[in-house]
Amino acid sequence: MTNPLTPAQEAALVAAIKQAEVTTSGEIRVHLEDTCPTPEPLDRAAQVFAELGMHQTAQRNGVLFYLAWETRQFAVIGDAGINAAVPDDFWETTKETVLDQFRAGHYVTGLERGIRMVGEQLQRYYPYNAATDRNELDDSISFGDSAPPRP
Repeated sequence: MTNPLTPAQEAALVAAIKQAEVTTSGEIRVHLEDTCPTPEPLDRAAQVFAELGMHQTAQRNGVLFYLAWETRQFAVIGDAGINAAVPDDFWETTKETVLDQFRAGHYVTGLERGIRMVGEQLQRYYPYNAATDRNELDDSISFGDSAPPRP
């Protein structure tokens, strides 16, 4: 996959993830690939979620932002813990906030806003505990048709 982000854009997204995770035990990842190999991006997001081992967080509070860059397909998915905690319309509201920015051509801003929204919910339901919290998942963006992050 060709990385569609500039180094500054990639750094901004990683910084947004780190900032969102400062006040929570929750974990956020972003995965980008050229095209979605499944008809439904939510299905692919679930596959990538599993491939990245995101279901292995202690509190099942991982969240994945998935974007197929060339085909403009997007999904956001949360693990069982955070999914059970947030309001019923949270994922759809988050998705629409991100897509509103995408429609204007502001992809990084859209992802940053979505990450911030997720971070606020994770903080609410899974606050940071200095005694027990550790960064369970890599904050880097993963790329390509295979989920493991590139070196």
